[in-house]
Amino acid sequence: MAKTEVILTHNIVGLGGESDQVKVAAGYARNYLLPQGFAIPLTSSNKRRIEALKQRRAEREAHEFNTMTELAKGVQKLICVIKVKTGEDGKLFGAVTSGMIADELKHQFDITLEKRKIHLEHPIKTLGEYEIELHLHSDVKSTLKVHVQSLTPIAAEVEAASAAKADESKRPRTEKRGHGRQAEGEKAEAAPEGKEKKAHAKSEKAEKPAKGKHEKKGKGE
Repeated sequence: MAKTEVILTHNIVGLGGESDQVKVAAGYARNYLLPQGFAIPLTSSNKRRIEALKQRRAEREAHEFNTMTELAKGVQKLICVIKVKTGEDGKLFGAVTSGMIADELKHQFDITLEKRKIHLEHPIKTLGEYEIELHLHSDVKSTLKVHVQSLTPIAAEVEAASAAKADESKRPRTEKRGHGRQAEGEKAEAAPEGKEKKAHAKSEKAEKPAKGKHEKKGKGE
C-alpha cells in the first residue's frame, strides 16, 4: 500500500498532534486528512508552518490540562447512579461498561467524557458501590463513585429483605439474654409464693386437731 508523509494541523487520536510529521496511507490522506484540513502535504513551504503549529499545540495542551484538572476536582464529589435490569437473585442482565458510565455522566451531569478515559479493569456485573479510576489527561487522574442499582422491583425487595435479615441477626442474642433473665426473675418470684402456700397449709393442719380436742372436752364436761 502506497504511503505518503503529511504534517498534521490538528490533534488526531492515535496518530499525533499538531506539527507532527507522520506517514499514512495515500488514500487515507487524499480522501480524509487533506480534504478535512487535518493535515497538509509535507513540502518545503509547508515546513515553515511547523513552528506556528507547535505554538498552537502547546496552547491546546495547556488548555486541556487546566480543564481536566478542574474536572478532576469536581467529578470526585459526584455519585453517578446507574440503574440496570436484574434477575430475582439480584444478578445483572449483562454488565455495566465504560460506555454506559460515559452516557450517564452526560445525561446526569452534562459532562462529556470519552469512554477510553474511564478505566475499568473489567465490566461491573453486580449491584453495589464502586470507585472508578478516570484517566482524564496524561498528567491528570481522578476517581468517580458509581452506584449500580436495580430497576427490577423484585430484586429491590430481595435487597431490602437481605438487609433486614442482616439487622435482625444481630438482635436475637440480646433478646434471648433478656428473656432468660426475665424467666429467672419469674422463677425467683414463684418460689416464695410456693413456700408461703406450704406454710399456710401446715398452719391450717395444726389448727384443726386443736379444735377437735377442744370440742371433745366440752362434751365430757
